[in-house]
Amino acid sequence: MSAEAPEYSPFFAVMGASAAMVFSALGAAYGTAKSGTGIAAMSVMRPELIMKSIIPVVMAGIIAIYGLVVAVLIANNISEKVPLYKSFLYLGAGLSVGLSGLAAGFAIGIVGDAGVRGTAQHVKREKIVKISATQDERSEGGEKIN
Repeated sequence: MSAEAPEYSPFFAVMGASAAMVFSALGAAYGTAKSGTGIAAMSVMRPELIMKSIIPVVMAGIIAIYGLVVAVLIANNISEKVPLYKSFLYLGAGLSVGLSGLAAGFAIGIVGDAGVRGTAQHVKREKIVKISATQDERSEGGEKIN
């Protein structure tokens, strides 16, 4: 091994890929669970709105897919001779995607729970919830990671 690529440099890249998967999966799991409890509570009052209220669960699941995509992109670029600076870049990318996925999952869970319960109480405001969900889906653009 050289000074640019010591033996331990792939460790940091693998930890970046792992962080992207683990933290985004935790966020997606929390968002799904929190939104699911809201759907379960709402289905007692208004069972006809169950399928319309599944949007937060789907949005939370997409967070885990983002983490998986970044982890695969990082893992495809790892070799035994990866430079240390590149390995730290992969660690930073994995941590940023993973921790933002964790925060997004928490936010989707809390807002989804409140939105689903609010939709059950005020059906006339159902369009407001749909509009905000559509705006969130449109704002999630796919940026390329090198």
